[in-house]
Amino acid sequence: MAATQPRLSALPKGRLVAIGGGILLAAYAALWLLVPYQAAVLEKLWFLPGVGVIGAIIANTSGTGGGVVFVPVFNALRELGEMDLQPLQVVAVSMGIQSFGMTMGTLRWTDRLYHQPDPEPLHARVTPRDFFIVAIGVLALSLPAMLVTQRVTSFDQHAVLTGYKAFSILLGLALIAATWTVNLQREEKSALERRDLVILLLLAVPGGMLTALFSVGVGELVALYLFIRHYPVLLCTGAACLISSVSVIAGTLWHIEAGTIVWEVVLLAAPGAMIGGFLARPIALWLGARRLKTLDGSWIVLSAIYLLWLNAK
Repeated sequence: MAATQPRLSALPKGRLVAIGGGILLAAYAALWLLVPYQAAVLEKLWFLPGVGVIGAIIANTSGTGGGVVFVPVFNALRELGEMDLQPLQVVAVSMGIQSFGMTMGTLRWTDRLYHQPDPEPLHARVTPRDFFIVAIGVLALSLPAMLVTQRVTSFDQHAVLTGYKAFSILLGLALIAATWTVNLQREEKSALERRDLVILLLLAVPGGMLTALFSVGVGELVALYLFIRHYPVLLCTGAACLISSVSVIAGTLWHIEAGTIVWEVVLLAAPGAMIGGFLARPIALWLGARRLKTLDGSWIVLSAIYLLWLNAK
């Protein structure tokens, strides 16, 4: 990691995004040559590029992961009779789409990490050391948990979803409350505190298990916790995007092997997700930390309530 950081910092602004974006486009083009799809199904799902754009913007401004958007949307489309995806297929296509959208978002936030402007009052600069300690530390525990859960799942997913989303509602409400009370006029934390790293590591294993089940979990937990603890948006969102990106790429590999991916959905939504991932960072910075945290907390609460309602039907 120490050797990689100087090389990244030496890249001109935007070069990392250009290189990574080119690789993503090449991978997307390869999908058209390698995966099976039906043209008739593509025509029926013409609206999915727009879903990809909106989902990736929300996912990459908050760092919570695209599953926060795609799972509710695809469940709603199934309820409306527009798309007949089973729960495991919803997780699979969500991971496949996020592999493009969250990775583009990660490239944008990492580029920002190495080209930060001088911080405004009450804001703080993020060090690459803190950024990668959070990401690598969480992934070291969450990835094995996710991969094992994918292969030996024996949970009652309805019960897990209920508990997880109830917890998400509490975190979302806590984020909104902290943003407008204790953190309103406080300076952002300029360095990662050891106790916060410990808590993030404790969240990593359950977060990885949740990601295997719902395509979202670890990124949401990391982002919400860091937001509540009043770290800079770059650390909260950027590190969570990196964690989510690596997680969904690894998770997608299992779904490819299991044959659960509906490729028409990924082929249509992935370009929109890349566009949304590219646009998310400037939108997040334009919103500012306070409005961004309020919107993120509100989305988490409302989407969780919707999923709990679906789960109860």
